[in-house]
Amino acid sequence: MKNDDLAVHAGAPVDRRKFLAFGAGLLAVTGIPVAMYRRATHPSLIRRSIPVMGTIAEVGVVHRNVAVAEAAIDAAFAELRWVEQTMTRFTETSDIGRANLGAAAHAVPVDAATALVVAEALRWSAATSGAYDPALGATVRLWDVMNRHRPPPPDQVARLAGRSLYHAVEVGANHGSPVLVFHDPDVSLDLGSVAKGYAVDRAIDALRNRGITKAVVIAGGDLYALGTAPDDEPWTVGIRDPHDTRSTVGSLRVADAAVATSGTYIRFFRFRGVRYHHLMDPVIAAPRRTDMASFTIRAESCMHADIATTALFGMDAAPARHILARLTPGATVERALS
Repeated sequence: MKNDDLAVHAGAPVDRRKFLAFGAGLLAVTGIPVAMYRRATHPSLIRRSIPVMGTIAEVGVVHRNVAVAEAAIDAAFAELRWVEQTMTRFTETSDIGRANLGAAAHAVPVDAATALVVAEALRWSAATSGAYDPALGATVRLWDVMNRHRPPPPDQVARLAGRSLYHAVEVGANHGSPVLVFHDPDVSLDLGSVAKGYAVDRAIDALRNRGITKAVVIAGGDLYALGTAPDDEPWTVGIRDPHDTRSTVGSLRVADAAVATSGTYIRFFRFRGVRYHHLMDPVIAAPRRTDMASFTIRAESCMHADIATTALFGMDAAPARHILARLTPGATVERALS
């Protein structure tokens, strides 16, 4: 899962008393002039939010026709919900839920989109030599950082450490249809680091298919800015201060690009002065040991930005940039904050 650690402004920083805000919680799009809501002949920002994929997803569309904008938002939300229903690990009826239950015993048919996302996750696993592993669902469940108050028993952690379980995940085909096969009973897929970004990309495609040229889709720490803001300037994306989430530590100007941020300061528990966060290291089957608190990447697709912020989190700068350049040409590391 990504943290809600981006703040987005439509255009340059502005006096909030004169502008409406778009966003909830730790994500906000501001800088939309109130006048734009009052003049029907000019494009307005129409925005809505829904709970999905463990966060509040929000879509804002700039359009002069409210009915067109609302229909486009409905289509974007439908894509977000479809990805959640198809790829969540929290139900036994999703592709991932069915695979986690049965793929160690037999091939489990899955949607082509699920196969694509799993294959992409495995590509990053191979590129990072297992520093990133989508098959460590058992480790994620063991630590359960949002509900635990102390680390799990060391013997349970040790049993899962250094297993490189991604090697045991096979994306195959049966009569031309995609299937998942697990070659180790301890494999448990968790696509929380990639499926949300993929869902944002699908939502953006749904907007484009309905003629929308200016919009923002936000899901937790994953964002895609379609076109420009209402003032025809790039959207301004502010990066949250990991030490004070009421503030930002910098901003990016974004148009037709994705931005994703991962951090250690939202989902965690403390025990005896140590913070145990949600970004797991497969080598030790425990929260990654790093001084990094926040990591932000810009890319052409939100899926790539999403997975990169988790896969490369805490890695030394030189190898991280090398892997990013090889797997996602054109992507850039925007911030790495301690």
